[in-house]
Amino acid sequence: MPAINQPTLNDMRFFIAVAEHRSFRKAADALGVAPSTLSHALRNMEGNLDIRLFHRTTRSVSLTEAGEQLLDRLRPALLNLEEAMGTVESFRTGGPSGTVRINTSDGAARLLTRHVVPEMRKRYPDVAIDLVTEGRLVDIVAGGFDAGARLGETVPLDMVAVRFGPPFRFLTVASPDYFENRPRPVTPDDLHSHDCIRHRFPSGKIYHWDFEKQGQEISIDVSGPLTLDRHDLMVDAARQGLGIAYVSEIYAARAIASGDLVTVLDDWLPEIPGLFLYYPDHRRVPPPLRAFIDVMKSLDPALRTGYLERDISF
Repeated sequence: MPAINQPTLNDMRFFIAVAEHRSFRKAADALGVAPSTLSHALRNMEGNLDIRLFHRTTRSVSLTEAGEQLLDRLRPALLNLEEAMGTVESFRTGGPSGTVRINTSDGAARLLTRHVVPEMRKRYPDVAIDLVTEGRLVDIVAGGFDAGARLGETVPLDMVAVRFGPPFRFLTVASPDYFENRPRPVTPDDLHSHDCIRHRFPSGKIYHWDFEKQGQEISIDVSGPLTLDRHDLMVDAARQGLGIAYVSEIYAARAIASGDLVTVLDDWLPEIPGLFLYYPDHRRVPPPLRAFIDVMKSLDPALRTGYLERDISF
């Protein structure tokens, strides 16, 4: 039997990228190579191994059984090798270098840029931070991100999650003027007789307001004359007396402290765990991301005790 031409390190990287993205185009974009280069390299790899690794159609790419088994064995081995090389590189350069790409919500990005990013610049000047803020949830692996930053309830179960900042609540708020000629709601069902400022997701779906008290959970599709897609705009609208808004206390705290907004239904709104940085558990942690996580953890005590008072303009 003739000897098999062993795949090169680039062949293995290409294979893993296509397997994870399920797309030659997306994998090529993430790797910074032409799709034709990727396709040619993997066809050569299959030819050298004399086995098909991918099922290809004009619309999709999927792994064969052999491809699945190769991925399970190859991915941890390659990631360990890259981690080892990254460690050696950090000795040569005196510290981690490169770019950390993080997909975040707007609120998480504001918190990170006010606290974590400045400290990163001090400790690791060779690490660049690329924050992409989006209202919609994205697949961070398919999008070529190192990590994401979102509310804990939205983090995919197959991710490693690191909490930063304190738990907080969503609040129902309105201006004092709004309640001058209206009774304040006592139960969530009372909201049906009020003007509510609705929240629209980027997908177009309208957010339902969630309440909980003594084990009773209620989710309400409120009605109202105004629908918005940003918490800061919802706070502004509530301050103008346009209705009751359901927003994170991170955004509403300043207006509440100044008396521009009052809260209602407080006993129906428990704390939620808060914000998390998350990343795939099947990947090594690149040195720049590891540095970012370490800095974030070192600052977390200060974030937990004071950021609502300092960063209430989110």
